[in-house]
Amino acid sequence: MTFTQRQISPFNPTENTRTMGKGMRAAVLFLLSVLVLIGILGGRLFYLQLIEGDRNQQLAENNRIRLIAKPPERGRLFDRKGNILASSRLAHVVYLWPIAQPKDKWQPTIKRLAELIGVSAQTITDKLEQEGYNSPNLVRVSTAISPKLVTVLSEHSLELPGVKVEPEAVRYYPNGDVAAHVLGYTGELTAEELPKLREKGYRPGDVIGKSGVEYAFENQLRGEWGGQQVEVDAFGKVLRILGQKPPKSGNAVKMTIDLDLEKAVEKILGEQQGGIVAMNPNNGEVLAMVSHPAFDPNLFSGKISEATWKRLQEKDHPFVNRVLQVYPPASTFKVVTMTAGLETNKFGINDVLPTYPYLDVGGFQFWDHNHAGFGTIGFSEAMAYSSNTFFGQVGMRVGEKDLATWARKYGYGEYSGLEIKEEETKGTVPDEEWKKRVIGEPWYVGNTLNMSIGQGDVQANLVQVSMMTAAIANGGFKIRPHFLLEDSDAKEWRQSLNISPTNLAAVQKALRSVFDFGTAAALNSSEISMAGKSGTAQDPPRLNHAWFTVYAPYENPEIVVTVFAENAGGGGGSAVAAPLAVQTIEAYMKIKSMPNSPINPPVPAVNSN
Repeated sequence: MTFTQRQISPFNPTENTRTMGKGMRAAVLFLLSVLVLIGILGGRLFYLQLIEGDRNQQLAENNRIRLIAKPPERGRLFDRKGNILASSRLAHVVYLWPIAQPKDKWQPTIKRLAELIGVSAQTITDKLEQEGYNSPNLVRVSTAISPKLVTVLSEHSLELPGVKVEPEAVRYYPNGDVAAHVLGYTGELTAEELPKLREKGYRPGDVIGKSGVEYAFENQLRGEWGGQQVEVDAFGKVLRILGQKPPKSGNAVKMTIDLDLEKAVEKILGEQQGGIVAMNPNNGEVLAMVSHPAFDPNLFSGKISEATWKRLQEKDHPFVNRVLQVYPPASTFKVVTMTAGLETNKFGINDVLPTYPYLDVGGFQFWDHNHAGFGTIGFSEAMAYSSNTFFGQVGMRVGEKDLATWARKYGYGEYSGLEIKEEETKGTVPDEEWKKRVIGEPWYVGNTLNMSIGQGDVQANLVQVSMMTAAIANGGFKIRPHFLLEDSDAKEWRQSLNISPTNLAAVQKALRSVFDFGTAAALNSSEISMAGKSGTAQDPPRLNHAWFTVYAPYENPEIVVTVFAENAGGGGGSAVAAPLAVQTIEAYMKIKSMPNSPINPPVPAVNSN
């Protein structure tokens, strides 16, 4: 075999050198390109490893390690004897796990889930977007689903990637609508509430207290989130649990409410629209608080159907706590008028006044309720008979300024101190300055007369009337009503009204005369000595409201009860409200002799829609 050898022409000596130069330049360029590429890669590696190394390591770790948050069980509410007022029961809850699939994969899942659980796709999407598609936290989209729906979701699990059905403790009220307005209810965070509470660790779908003590004691009841640290694969599937922090349950709260008395008072009030509050006059503990109509707070632990919600709305404002709403206090306010008359020295305890069918003031006739008057009488008879013309004369001589001063001393026109302040209306103590500012009119003598008998613009709630009655019962001290049993500050807080002992005894005697020979004489008891005052408030064109406030025993008071019957008519406070108040006193005396051991029924299984 022979090889042909290329000859270099002597006439063209540069031919070979040009060819070799081109090859060298190409090599050099290639080498430079490689060096530049290595430099870029090296610089990038230097940046990623040394400058951004910690951050990227964390990102890589986050792609592999997830923290699945677990909500805590809400703290339980107990009555003063240890009976459970609110606890938890096991239910199944539907969650989304945002990181389980990419953002663009979620909509088919959401659409199918919405069809199965009856929650709109937009609502589910909104909750997911509030939390974020890259969040490792579970997002609640439905609460307390039925066992049947648990089975349905399990059967369709392949169509629902990223959807989890988890067991969870949901709020449970074993006594149904008993003490509903005191306890309140829980519910999911709204879109409006979430931004304000995120900084406190709340998440979309979290359940919080919405009203009552559930709202007031949210910080104590809420507890602390826990969770599991898990390792996941590229598809978000859990490979193993690396560690876990158990959720910390919320604190139990023991309340002043006596469940036995609460149930008894619920029956006493019955279907009468209105409210009853019973409290200890010496330390402000609220023993019972009933408002009718009411609602079952268990309804809010799951999904409320449209039919159920419509039925609730057909009632006359069942979510309004009538004990904390304000109305004209009517003749119960005569306690304020008597106190003001005696403490300003405009009257003495033995003074008497003539009474009339009516008082003519400024061309207006202010009638006594019997349209005849009661002759010449003193304070005890006037309180017993509830004479408008007697107390109208007292009020006009005292004047609106001193009436207003003493009303405020008793607690009118201000919040009572109850923990559920957001649901309380503080009412009105009118005076000349108030009328000019609010109504734009001058103050007239007729306004003073109306105020002195608890009519006109004066407004008060049942707790304020109870505070006034308690001050007379306990020796002249303003106390702070409260629901928290362990609240030593509230229990020990007492503010002297500085009523002279002689005048205080005169007011106590006048309230006792209501039972001895006055408007409540038919209810006088040889077993339980009581003192109190009736009231009938006008509410044209509707029927009159009925009031009665009472304390017992007269010699050593343990309980104050105030009853309000809304638009009751039928004879007013003495005929409608007084019997309910006396029945409450009798129930209290009977219950206090019963054993204190709690009786808590077993928690039933969830049966939600």
